[in-house]
Amino acid sequence: MDCIRKKVKEEVERGRTGSDHGCPYHPSHFIGQDCTFCFCPFYPCEDARFGKFIESRRGRDVWDCSDCLFIHRSEVAGFVLDEIRRTGFEECGDERMDEIFSDAKEKFWRRGRALMVLGATSDAGKSVTVAALCRVLHRRGFVTAPFKSQNMSLNSKVTRTGSEIAMIQALQAQAAGLKNTDYHMNPILMKPKGDMVSQVVVEGKPFADYDVSSYYSEFVPGPGREAVKRNIDFLLDRYDVVVMEGAGSPAEINIYDSDIANMQAAVIADAYCLLVVNAEWGGSFAYALGTVELIPENDRKRIKGIIINNVRGDTGKMRSGADELERMLGIPVIGIVPHADVKLPSEDSESFRNSRTVGTGSMRIAVVKFPRISNFTDLDPLFLEDTAVVFADRPEEFDGADAIVLPGTKNTISDLEWMKENGIAAKILSMKGKVPIIGLCGGYQMMGSLLSDPKGIEDGRPSETQGLGFFDNVTSWERYEKCVRQERGKIIATGGEVTGYEIHMGGTEVRERPLFSIEGFSGNADEGSVREDEMLFGTYLHGVFDTQDFRRYFLSFVKGGHNAPESVDYNEYVDWNLDKLADVFEEALDMDKVMEIIGAVR
Repeated sequence: MDCIRKKVKEEVERGRTGSDHGCPYHPSHFIGQDCTFCFCPFYPCEDARFGKFIESRRGRDVWDCSDCLFIHRSEVAGFVLDEIRRTGFEECGDERMDEIFSDAKEKFWRRGRALMVLGATSDAGKSVTVAALCRVLHRRGFVTAPFKSQNMSLNSKVTRTGSEIAMIQALQAQAAGLKNTDYHMNPILMKPKGDMVSQVVVEGKPFADYDVSSYYSEFVPGPGREAVKRNIDFLLDRYDVVVMEGAGSPAEINIYDSDIANMQAAVIADAYCLLVVNAEWGGSFAYALGTVELIPENDRKRIKGIIINNVRGDTGKMRSGADELERMLGIPVIGIVPHADVKLPSEDSESFRNSRTVGTGSMRIAVVKFPRISNFTDLDPLFLEDTAVVFADRPEEFDGADAIVLPGTKNTISDLEWMKENGIAAKILSMKGKVPIIGLCGGYQMMGSLLSDPKGIEDGRPSETQGLGFFDNVTSWERYEKCVRQERGKIIATGGEVTGYEIHMGGTEVRERPLFSIEGFSGNADEGSVREDEMLFGTYLHGVFDTQDFRRYFLSFVKGGHNAPESVDYNEYVDWNLDKLADVFEEALDMDKVMEIIGAVR
């Protein structure tokens, strides 16, 4: 405690800093934060709205306020600094600090307000609407967070604390200007495993496997509902606005009473709702009318606005229908949003069902389209390069490829056997040494010589499966816990930087030269495998192509060993597209009405 007080004294003597862009950790919480107090003068405040006790490495209870944003609000930091200086730092003992803290809370703390975005159908545009609203509100000075109580997705990311959440909530958090996405924004993640069974991840950690029936009868009434309430309360205590996203349709009357992803979540958060309809599908007015009328009257009152989304052509031609819809429902159509030509990561693999090739560049990169493909957004940064990325599930589609990617998969052995049966494995083996081949996570496991899973016998499979044999590595699923963590390090061959995250079951005994040197608390550790002379690469890291250095390194082999052209910074590209998306929505929506609905006008 003495060391913290010493740091606070230094901060008081230094004075206001605002956003400290010179700090290597800036922004550690959110873009635009006030960094005057990096060390909080009220630590440990023991206010449950701002932190909690956790067990330290030494087994002691310590106060953790790493998720608290209160002292980093400009108005709070200014008030606290003035009060401490007015009293005199040396005169500010515990009692005086408690008084200042109490006064600051009285003046500036308000429980946040929630706004929920519902969709008349799946793919109505809920995710992009939430992202757009998060960016608009962030630009208007509101500390904003996204939230989706329940998400079914094989595209996930890892938070700084090693928790797993859906990729789309991480994107929405980026739209909100947040630097530390956390599991509170997606407390329930469902990862399909096949045969109508999903692994359910609760608050970032594997919880249990459920089929549809047991999920709704056992999980939802107890731990599911509790998780939703606990995490909504957490966010509302810390953020001005929580923009919530529903799932599917809120009018699934067969499961309405057990649907914690839509209206029940709105009730828990006391949120008003916007209903989004995708005009491109046709029948948008009927979708909106039918959805509202199928919702029970008490919940229907929460719907305060309708958005007609993704209109191609003249939006004005929709206005007469919108006026009639308003008359019939008594709910205003607060925006008719034109199609936004933006490039953002897609949550659903159906996004490349009808378009098997992305891009028209000179480098043809073939990606194995596994039946259980996961984390396929790893490939998105490649779309920015001079590439044509082909999602291939037939051997002949690999003809003429300049590079091959084996992406992540939810079931490594099943998808490996699928490749062997349909001839893709043989085709890829025939291209060894001719084109660069990279495996990511499950794809990396396949590149080894042997995959050992003693539990396979229980499922009627052999306990050992021969890999592709590109590496001498052996992967086993015995004795390994699920690995979920962020990583940062260097490309050993070039010294270039690399970042990424691991999400995988099983572990690999590596018998190859490592690809990366990963930073750690106890020194650096090797990761991945590489045979540059045969152009073979493998890593457990998702997100490696996000890093410019690694994209250039890999594409240099595609270009025949010459230096690849300068790459675009992927995060900056995504951020630019988020601004572009927000511009479209802000112009199309009645933002005064949106702010009125939120109740956040200040």
